[in-house]
Amino acid sequence: MHTVNFLTKLVEHHQVFAYAVIFFGLIIEGEFTLIATGVLAHLGAINFWFALFFVFCGGICKTFLGYYIGRVLSNKWKHTKFLKHIEKKVLTIMPRFNHKPFWSIFVSKFIMGVNHIVIIFAGYEKIPLKKYLKAEISSTIIWAPLLLSLGFFFSYTALGVSNEIWRFLLTVLLLIIGFIIFDRFVAFVYGIFEEFYDNGK
Repeated sequence: MHTVNFLTKLVEHHQVFAYAVIFFGLIIEGEFTLIATGVLAHLGAINFWFALFFVFCGGICKTFLGYYIGRVLSNKWKHTKFLKHIEKKVLTIMPRFNHKPFWSIFVSKFIMGVNHIVIIFAGYEKIPLKKYLKAEISSTIIWAPLLLSLGFFFSYTALGVSNEIWRFLLTVLLLIIGFIIFDRFVAFVYGIFEEFYDNGK
């Protein structure tokens, strides 16, 4: 029966692939990639500082790519019914986006599944690049180390449960599910706050 050492050695022997996954994972999906990176760094399978470098590189690429996609959509298809529908959806989640774009972009980083659409929407709405970058970079500086630390904690907790690889991975998965539920709850509470704040004005 394999232990966690098997996973550690496997990743160690495929370092280039591991860092490539971290880089592209940050562009495609952020939260799970960061937590998994934290877990692997805690196990010693990857170098923490190298991983952090690729995390920020992937985050920066995602920041510029999303904004550029939004600008292209705005310039070519802004008045289509589909994009008008998406625009309404975004403004339902972030009703103060047009009045407080910095705050909306910043907060979206901490709500799973929202940041991707918000950074594209920032380009779509042609938010000034300087303000957009300030919000994205400042939130990433907090968000990335926070989720990496969460990965460290999940790995430490899972090792306390079992050193057997499948039990370890199952424990990590359950902790991630718990985190997702908590994140959804926080997003729900934030949505209520936004609604009451908007109605109170």
